[in-house]
Amino acid sequence: MGLLGAQIRLARLQRRMTQVELAERLGVSHMTMTKIEQGDLSVSVGSVFEAAAIAGVTLFDADPDRRAGESRRVRDLMALLPDAVRERPGRVRDDF
Repeated sequence: MGLLGAQIRLARLQRRMTQVELAERLGVSHMTMTKIEQGDLSVSVGSVFEAAAIAGVTLFDADPDRRAGESRRVRDLMALLPDAVRERPGRVRDDF
């Protein structure tokens, strides 16, 4: 769940969405959204999958090499972000 949570966070940031905006679209609390992005296993898998779909994250790929590469790519991109990413409120994107 750690990789999926990181992918959701990265996709959300790339779409310039705040955690609050994604949480509202998902119908969960800000705290639940934080748990999703942290890969917390206490969150229902349905909420995680729906967050991924809203953020535009591909959920399934049969190629294990692609998954390993994706894990490296997400880790590398997240390392480039500052510890505290400023999120500006913006318009909600409904193009999922």
